[in-house]
Amino acid sequence: MDLRSTKYEVLGTTAVVFLSRPERHNAWTGRMHTEYRWLLEQAESDPSVKAVVVTGDPEGGTFCVGADAKALQGHAERGDYDDGVSGNVSRPGFGVDRAFDADFVYHFGLEKPVVAAINGATAGVGLVLACFADLRFAVPGAKLTAAHGKLGLPAEYGLSWQLPRLIGLSRANDILLTSRVVGTDEAHEMGLVNGLFDDALAGTLAWIEEFLGPVARSSLSATRRQVYLDLHRNAASSVADSLNRFDAHIGSDQYLEGVQALSEKRRPAFD
Repeated sequence: MDLRSTKYEVLGTTAVVFLSRPERHNAWTGRMHTEYRWLLEQAESDPSVKAVVVTGDPEGGTFCVGADAKALQGHAERGDYDDGVSGNVSRPGFGVDRAFDADFVYHFGLEKPVVAAINGATAGVGLVLACFADLRFAVPGAKLTAAHGKLGLPAEYGLSWQLPRLIGLSRANDILLTSRVVGTDEAHEMGLVNGLFDDALAGTLAWIEEFLGPVARSSLSATRRQVYLDLHRNAASSVADSLNRFDAHIGSDQYLEGVQALSEKRRPAFD
């Protein structure tokens, strides 16, 4: 695909997707969404990639300020909403569970974790993208807002479903009903942001190496699948599924290496 609004780089075992429209503060467009989904598909199919980071082009100093103002004006002129995504767009994460087959929720069906490195202002659909990532790290001083209320719009793309599950109903209502700006210190205290790094990308990559590096790929994939399926099922179903997965993993080379590393008191050497 001809990448016009994103960039892609594999650093070690981590794929980095850059939202790259710095002249427009990485404002979201249908083209950007199409490219983003295609890049996720590339990362999913690349055996060398263990995790994915999404961040803003460092040239712009922002993560994503939400929908492009020109697109917003176009919606107003037409009187309806057009996401600008073509019908033959890539469908990463689709087909795992019907509950995941929708915009941004498709993250739940991915095999590999996605981490948002929030390197600046994040608003509207930019906040949606960050919230549907598995983890979020931010640079101190970045500002986050849902933004929709001040545009006379409802919450976007399931943010009203996801945000209460991340930070609780009361705090989510504070953000969603007011569309106020939240700083990273407050976002960190809320649990919306997992940590703060002076360099969002470098800090996130280091965190991934330190904490996800020792984790088996099979465990990462299975565990995140359990987490997101469990949002839609009862506890007994979760237990039954975990037991089935145990049976499937017990005989694996990664399990054997993990047990051996534990007995030898060393970091496991997973590929």
